[in-house]
Amino acid sequence: MSYSPTPPRSTPAGPVNRALEGVLRLFSVYLVPLGIALFSLVALLFWNSHYVASGDQPVALRLLVEQEAALAPEAALRQLAQVSAIDHYDSRLSEAPVWFAFTTRGAPGDADVVEFPSPHMVAITCWDPYSMQQLGQARRGSAEGALSQVKAGFALRLWNTPAEVLCRASFIGPARLTAVQWPVDQMTLSIQQFHRKSGLLDGGMIVLTLFILITAAINRQTLYLQFAGWLILNLRVGALSAGWDVQWLGQAIPAEWLLPVRKATIALYAMSTLTLYHTLFGGYLSRTRFAPPLRVLQWLCVPLLACAFVLPYRSFLPIMWTVTGAGLVLMTMGLVSVIARSQARVALWFAASFAVTFMSGLAEVVSAALNVRELTGVANSVTAALASSLLAALAVAEQMRLETERRIAAQAELEHAYEAMPLGLFTLDLYGNFLSTNPALAGMLGDPRMVPGRTRWQQFFPEGVLGQLQELVHRQQNAELEIASRDGERRFLVRATLARGRIEGVLEDITEKTKATEQLRFMANHDPLTKVYNRRGIEKAFELAAASLAAGKPLALAYVDLDRFKLINDLFGHAAGDEVLRQVCGRMGMMLGGEQQIGRVGGDEFVIVMPDTPVRLAALVCRGIVDRLVGEPYQVGDKAFHVRGSIGLIEVSLGMAMKDAVSAADRACREAKANVHEGLAVYERDSSAFHEREAELNLVARLSGPHPTAGLFLEMQPIMSLRSPNASLNFEVLLRMREPDGRVMPAGPLIDAAEKCGQAGVIDRWVLATTLDWIAQHAEQLPNTRFVCMNLSGASLNDERFVQDTLEILGRRAAVAHRLCMEITESVALHDLDNTRRFIEQVRAFGVKVALDDFGAGYTSFSYLKELPADVLKIDGNFVVNINAHPANVAIVEAIVNLAVNLGMKTIAEWAEDAATVRTLAEIGVDYVQGWAVARSQAPERLLEAKSSASFITDSQVAYLVRCLDAGVELEQELFAGLN
Repeated sequence: MSYSPTPPRSTPAGPVNRALEGVLRLFSVYLVPLGIALFSLVALLFWNSHYVASGDQPVALRLLVEQEAALAPEAALRQLAQVSAIDHYDSRLSEAPVWFAFTTRGAPGDADVVEFPSPHMVAITCWDPYSMQQLGQARRGSAEGALSQVKAGFALRLWNTPAEVLCRASFIGPARLTAVQWPVDQMTLSIQQFHRKSGLLDGGMIVLTLFILITAAINRQTLYLQFAGWLILNLRVGALSAGWDVQWLGQAIPAEWLLPVRKATIALYAMSTLTLYHTLFGGYLSRTRFAPPLRVLQWLCVPLLACAFVLPYRSFLPIMWTVTGAGLVLMTMGLVSVIARSQARVALWFAASFAVTFMSGLAEVVSAALNVRELTGVANSVTAALASSLLAALAVAEQMRLETERRIAAQAELEHAYEAMPLGLFTLDLYGNFLSTNPALAGMLGDPRMVPGRTRWQQFFPEGVLGQLQELVHRQQNAELEIASRDGERRFLVRATLARGRIEGVLEDITEKTKATEQLRFMANHDPLTKVYNRRGIEKAFELAAASLAAGKPLALAYVDLDRFKLINDLFGHAAGDEVLRQVCGRMGMMLGGEQQIGRVGGDEFVIVMPDTPVRLAALVCRGIVDRLVGEPYQVGDKAFHVRGSIGLIEVSLGMAMKDAVSAADRACREAKANVHEGLAVYERDSSAFHEREAELNLVARLSGPHPTAGLFLEMQPIMSLRSPNASLNFEVLLRMREPDGRVMPAGPLIDAAEKCGQAGVIDRWVLATTLDWIAQHAEQLPNTRFVCMNLSGASLNDERFVQDTLEILGRRAAVAHRLCMEITESVALHDLDNTRRFIEQVRAFGVKVALDDFGAGYTSFSYLKELPADVLKIDGNFVVNINAHPANVAIVEAIVNLAVNLGMKTIAEWAEDAATVRTLAEIGVDYVQGWAVARSQAPERLLEAKSSASFITDSQVAYLVRCLDAGVELEQELFAGLN
């Protein structure tokens, strides 16, 4: 609620004072204005006016219009003698001079004044017709002799009446010439009455205009500003009709300015009227048929204003009558439509004001055009100016009433909002005293009885907070400050500004919001299950710790992986696994100290950042973690679990990125897993593992560059037939890369790096295209080549684009494609059996042979062999090397050979390194053999020089065995004899 000082207690004099105030208010508000209105009405109706002139007599005129030839006064007088008398003359825009003569009335010797009241008369000269002596002459701005400029026209002072007078006059505009004879004293009174009326009109209109201008400035509304300008122009138009436009604010307008000012006044009044009309009623009329013609009128206003400055008065007036007449009719019709559509009283008053002006203007135009002067007596511009101004004042008063009502309603709504606002609103003085508060603030601070000026800010908030708030509001316009209550249990946000030497502010209770924000901030960097850092949090911890490497401080990073933790989740549920993870983090945390932090980066994988920790000390900590993890079982309910962990620890070097450090530690962790008894592998800064990792990253970057195949070349290892060793020259292409320093990189690291960077397909496409191009180029030199083997990586086989490119390459080299044998690793083939079968069928359509590589190395299931139309089984080398030392390997190889024979496939045994191995393979029935016992990989040029794969054998025992195989002799007998 908004507080104010406590009202004084009621006293016996209270009702009397209120009654007195009521009586005074009744007189001031109602009786005094009513009395003034009645008094004024009585004065107007029954009392005599101070300025009533009488005794004026119209004078008949004999008039002659001067034609092209100028007349002398004598000639004009002779012609006038033949002319009948008239009471007035209308020029009808003619600017030809006129001669007229008249005879005054009165007793001999009377001194009277003859007035010529035409405001459009610009010059007059008068003579005594008997003596032809000039009585006087006058123009706008100057006069001499008996002629003078009086009111809107001119006057001739006669010292003796009756008298005859001859005059010559010039006009500009729709002039009417009349002559009125006045007694001198009554003429003086008439002049006073004229100036009094013009002063009253000017003063009243100007005061009203100033009032509206002030209203426009206060309310910042351009409508009032437009209306004020329109009122001034309305005043000038009324003055033009009454002949008062020869002066402004009591100052005479120079004669040479008078006609241009009249033309500009009329044009500007038309523009102002149309603009104000469109401002008030444009919204209503935009959807009616009046909108297009009103738009045309707006466009005509600019040419009309230009004509006012360019054309002479006689030419300008017809154009002005045509435009304004059409405009008045059109706007009047639109005004009727607006009144019919809108019942707003402001619009009605404005419409009435315009209607009076329009009708008066229309009467002026019609009377001037049709010479019907009677209309101006009914509604001239003077009466129109007064009436329209009065109606405009009523419109402004109505608008003020509506605005006052809206302001009171808005204030009441604002007060209600202030009371009902859920935020705490307050006003403080600069000493910290509450000047006003709303109920929400009292509820927040827990004090419903806050006393304005006595309750202090410091009662609810710690010392120093007020000073911070005062400093902020003086330094910036909209200050914000987060503060706590005095007991620290609640948090508030203060938004305040300095206004009129006081602090106006809003207090918002953000206790729950702050708690939620802190929780979100915690959750953003911590694992919700174990409460240790998550990946994002541990990355930040690493970045902070890595910054100290530049100062020479050590940094270690450990990668922890729980062995076979998945079994706990699978067998006992995730609830049990989650509890074990929490206990694991608790045990690891007990081994850490200082700024060492744990982060969970996987389901059962953790990273430990150890800043300022030498690697040897970190190794001791990690050894303690490994022992502690496995030391005691983890109790979950009535169950106990044993968990073993492996840790890879590395020493982080300067400039090493987080991902590289984690990757190296992960590699060390895998090494620790292989060494079951240790469970910990440590890579120090100069460890070979870092160099291998660096070489791998460099290779990945090289393969990801614009020239991934740069430096690649092929070597070929012969594959010898054990049926006819000298009858065929078959071989496998092997990928190599030449380093910039000349070293040769084998295929293993190259393929691993290519698969990691997504370039395996690019490499395999290059190998395929290069191999087929080489075979096609040297086909005539390879008459004994039955097949050439090449390996496909698993990533390429699952790349649909690679498959399409392979088919395209085979189509271009269809003539030699039948010599190609593609090797697909058994595990890759089993990964997506349908995809593998589809690929095999597509390449076999070109005559390509397919071999299943490393057969027997994986989880072999013979059932899939009937699903894959392969041609060759390539026996895994682990069964071949040292086959004679392991009878089980002999049995496995023999079973594979029998399976291949039954399925119609050939077999190739790789990794054959000596003659004894070759002999065993031959006895078992293997079709082809590959390995160092036959030959190492060779440059392609060497194969072009050989006739068969046996041509490369250098071992004498293997060579002797080959001769025996060619001769078809029993191996055991020949070998025994040969060895003896």
